[in-house]
Amino acid sequence: MIEMESKVKVVNNIEIPALGLGTFKLLGDLCVEAIKDALDIGYRHIDTAQFYGNEEEVGTGIKKSTVSRNDIWLTTKVWHDSLSAADLTKTFEDSLKKLKTDYVDLLLIHWPSTTGVPLEESLEAMTKLKEAGKAANIGVSNFPPAMFEQAMELANIVCNQVEYHPFLSQDTLLKMAVESNMFFTAYSPIGQGEVFKNDLLVNIAEKYNKNAAQVALRWLLQQGNVLAIPRSSKHENRKSNFDVFDFELNEEEMAQIFKISSVTQKRMVNPDFAPAW
Repeated sequence: MIEMESKVKVVNNIEIPALGLGTFKLLGDLCVEAIKDALDIGYRHIDTAQFYGNEEEVGTGIKKSTVSRNDIWLTTKVWHDSLSAADLTKTFEDSLKKLKTDYVDLLLIHWPSTTGVPLEESLEAMTKLKEAGKAANIGVSNFPPAMFEQAMELANIVCNQVEYHPFLSQDTLLKMAVESNMFFTAYSPIGQGEVFKNDLLVNIAEKYNKNAAQVALRWLLQQGNVLAIPRSSKHENRKSNFDVFDFELNEEEMAQIFKISSVTQKRMVNPDFAPAW
């Protein structure tokens, strides 16, 4: 287990920056500047996806930065309609070109297949990309427990990325990740802004001279294997979200925040093609 003050988490000898920048809905010049700005602030973990339509801008932002590519953890994801071995390989090669890099640090299946492609086929193709040095690590995203279990049995995956914030318990998936010595990446970690409306989070924030988003992020990062990838289009919010390594929630505060989701399970992301959670 690592010290919670650390900006880097180490699980199974893999080091990942604990806090990353999510890039969903960041497009064009706004995305390029967001990436460069985030890296200037201190972020070293960038998360994108084929579906976001911004891999080219993410790659440009990284190129414009003074931070070495080798010092950046870069994740991208294959969309659910491109999971056959041929489609996955082709679209991923396109992703590398757009990202202006010859490898990514983590390649994820964005959502389980909606076209009936066997998970084994997709993971086998991803494993070959890993063996070729084009994806340093592979994993899944939005996989419920049974599918996550199946993926773990089929390949050497290192991560499941799912929606996780104080309003949505992910106890089962998190326990599975911890027991299997994997990372657990939380997207929508501040509940798409809902944290600012929660009295408990606001009150805890006042105690530490922080805001509710910072408290929610801190709560996530104090859970051993959990990473968080908040998205923001504004410099001040990106800077604020990164400013979470100088305070620590006590056990009582952690427990109080865990209890929020016992009152209401609020899922913010649930498209038509989502699996049965």
